[in-house]
Amino acid sequence: MKTENGLLRKIIRKYTETSLILRILIGMLIGAGLGLLIPGAEWISIPGNLFVSALKAIAPVLVFVLVISSLANGNKGFDRRFGFVIAEYLISTFIAAVVAVAFSYLFPVTMQLSTEIAANTEAAPSGIGAVLQNLLLSIFANPVAAIANGNYVSILFWAVVIGILMNRLAAEGTKTLFNDLSVICSRIVKGIINLAPFGILGLVFGSVASGGLSVYADYGKLILLLVGSMATVALVVNPLIVFLILRRNPYPLVLRCIRESGVTAFFTRSSAANIPVNMGLCERLGLEKDVYSVSIPLGATINMDGAAVVITIMTLAAVRTLGIPVDLPSAIVLSLLSTIAACGTSGVAGGSLLLIPMACSLFGISADIAMQVVGVGFIISVIQDSMETALNSSGDVIFTATAEYRHWMKNGKSLPTFLGGETKVDI
Repeated sequence: MKTENGLLRKIIRKYTETSLILRILIGMLIGAGLGLLIPGAEWISIPGNLFVSALKAIAPVLVFVLVISSLANGNKGFDRRFGFVIAEYLISTFIAAVVAVAFSYLFPVTMQLSTEIAANTEAAPSGIGAVLQNLLLSIFANPVAAIANGNYVSILFWAVVIGILMNRLAAEGTKTLFNDLSVICSRIVKGIINLAPFGILGLVFGSVASGGLSVYADYGKLILLLVGSMATVALVVNPLIVFLILRRNPYPLVLRCIRESGVTAFFTRSSAANIPVNMGLCERLGLEKDVYSVSIPLGATINMDGAAVVITIMTLAAVRTLGIPVDLPSAIVLSLLSTIAACGTSGVAGGSLLLIPMACSLFGISADIAMQVVGVGFIISVIQDSMETALNSSGDVIFTATAEYRHWMKNGKSLPTFLGGETKVDI
């Protein structure tokens, strides 16, 4: 029995010591292979569903506790870094929408719109006023219900209010309690993330086993346009923003964030579920917890470059299909509208698609036709939503880290070694 226990410990130690990215890649390959060989074995997808469910279950509690703990125990969480991160989020989202407009003009596509295409129309906003109203109503939701439903806008609001008041009014013992709770929640998250390869295996199996290639071939041009636009934002726009701020080669930071955050976000397809992953990455990058424990949850709500791309491109594809002319001022207004709408996108799979009708209304497209566009979005959502979430979530860490490293430079602290500095961080 002791020999068996010793062997089990060695296997577990070897597993945990192996790079998480390598383990995820192995899980992807095994999942894809099983999906092709035995697509009927639905039980293989169970670990994937459990993995996403576990992340979604702990993420709201983690965010709530971490933000309260950071504000209650810290004295400098809200400094210029935080405002700088918000500015980065909004600027990058607007530029992403502009890139989407440019790509739509350079590579025009149309789509097949049919009355047979149906989609869920319950939550589609009717206009920008509806988006803002929904956003305000979400902020002032019951905090307990917000945690239960994963309403991160409300969670962040109440956590900030409670954390600031606790900083001023609460006893030290209460502050210590929340600090201990944040450590416990973080430990739980690390355990879940350590099992990510099994979850990814199940998720990839489910996609390969159930997804047919024929449907995606029909919308291949649209998929390529979406993917090309998002790849341009991820590999050109975001690095350019980082370079302009830090005056350093941005790709070591950008590619690391894509590798460690974007890969998991690609498969979970939820910015909210990927919050714990981003928290861990920020810790390894040596960032200050007082800042990233607030900026990362906020980024999952308002840093929506991918959503802006999807809303813009899908709307312009519908406009082109219907033969509606679009001038430059209208395209600029659409970019602004997409930016605002993207900030109101929920951090869950498919959250951006239901905002397409609002953008379509700018060109007088009826709700019935707009919902057909949403239906097309759901058809290609396995690829579209995965790419969108990977772009959104990796950007949260990229811009948080950029603001932090900018603060280091202003205060005479050396940058991390991977950016040409002397400060060592966890590689």
